[in-house]
Amino acid sequence: MIKTILLFPIVAGILMLLFRKRFIDNLLLNIYAFLHFAITLFLVFGNKLYQGTYFAVDNTNKIFLLILSFVFLMVTLYNNGYSKSLPSFGVQVGDKKICLYWFMTLAFVWAMTGTVLTTDLGIAWVFIEATTLSSAYLIFFHRTKTAIEAAWKYVFICSIGIALAFVGIIFLNVSTGDINSLSYNVLYNNAPMFDIFWLKTAFVFILFGFGAKMGLAPIHFWLPDAHSESPSPISALLSATLLNSAFLVIVRVFKLMTIANCDEYARIMMLVMGFLSLFVTAVFVYHIKNYKRMLAYSSIENMGILAIGTALGGVGYIAVMLHLIGHSLAKASFFLTSGNILELFETKRIKSVNGLIKADGKTGWLWMFSMLAICAFPTSVLFISEFLIVKTMISQKHYILCVLFLLLLTVVLYGIGRVVIKMAFGEISEDKVKILEENKTKLSAFMYIPQFIMLIIVFILGVYVPPFLNNIISCASAALY
Repeated sequence: MIKTILLFPIVAGILMLLFRKRFIDNLLLNIYAFLHFAITLFLVFGNKLYQGTYFAVDNTNKIFLLILSFVFLMVTLYNNGYSKSLPSFGVQVGDKKICLYWFMTLAFVWAMTGTVLTTDLGIAWVFIEATTLSSAYLIFFHRTKTAIEAAWKYVFICSIGIALAFVGIIFLNVSTGDINSLSYNVLYNNAPMFDIFWLKTAFVFILFGFGAKMGLAPIHFWLPDAHSESPSPISALLSATLLNSAFLVIVRVFKLMTIANCDEYARIMMLVMGFLSLFVTAVFVYHIKNYKRMLAYSSIENMGILAIGTALGGVGYIAVMLHLIGHSLAKASFFLTSGNILELFETKRIKSVNGLIKADGKTGWLWMFSMLAICAFPTSVLFISEFLIVKTMISQKHYILCVLFLLLLTVVLYGIGRVVIKMAFGEISEDKVKILEENKTKLSAFMYIPQFIMLIIVFILGVYVPPFLNNIISCASAALY
């Protein structure tokens, strides 16, 4: 099953490059999305763990694989409608270009799948680099001046990050002594014998290196530009799946630090970067003129929350898993809905969008409920995860951190909420009425259904977590100890 999920996109990619026909390439992408999800369900909910030499499904990566697969399926469904409206963005999209868009999307998902499934830190590094190469074209897709700048910034910063991670891996290998392996299990089994100095040094480089890919401050600079310039389905994948993939690598190395009794050192670094990410979002969210850029900063905030929850440990691990699910689904919904807004109003400027609910009720309410979900309004599962983090801070007597955490979240909530409400309500200017009526006809059912499904799940999980999912979350949390 693991071989199928990794080999099929290679075969499909070759066929895409050979045929370069919209129908065939789109069909192959849809087949892979459904095949990916079906195999993922089998791997995640099967009665045994599927172990291989270099790739495996374990208690730690199950939840990451499930999120990746489901979001990819939802994005693919949305793409079926979105790809037909691409020319309306001022870009003449021929068969060759749209087929390359599907091919690179396939390659991007393949690279993230490899990152999640691999049992080796070195291989994870290779796949993370592959995500950069495949997604750079997708960020550059519209070929505007700002898109080119965003793509170059993305490649430059992430390349520096991946270089730092490589140095960290070298230092980690030095700390292992005679153990010439980067297999996670081998590292875990021998962690107490590692050289502490080199291990701590390695963690600094690895955290900053993969943290750049995760979007943690202060190495987050690529993220707002890349997310705002990418096609909306790609923005959803970047925020809801790519950041998670990098986070998984950090989580695995963090577990190594815990086993080696260096967890206090690692926790302090994670806390600092987590709170810095929240602070950066709180500062910049009030000076944003582009609504997709606003969503990008929200991703930085939520990556910070994941880092904080991981640093706290205990119940914080459960909060991290819940937050991982909630953020991925809510943010994917948010970015996909932003694609509808861009189709309707033909602009990313916040001040140019008013009366969204009147212009298109379905898009308007999806926009509002996506905001409620990401800002942790009950019954969003994010409310539960953030509540658990606050509870953990209080139980561990981190009172000052708790107050700072709530203050920064409140500032970000207000910043995002005022923009979303302003865009959703109000009067539509007369000069836009005709344009909106024309553009509304270009939105198909595929451009509403995925968001609706994801938001329903987010709000249901805030009230009831099914036993099968609760078991996966519990196992993933326990695996971090």
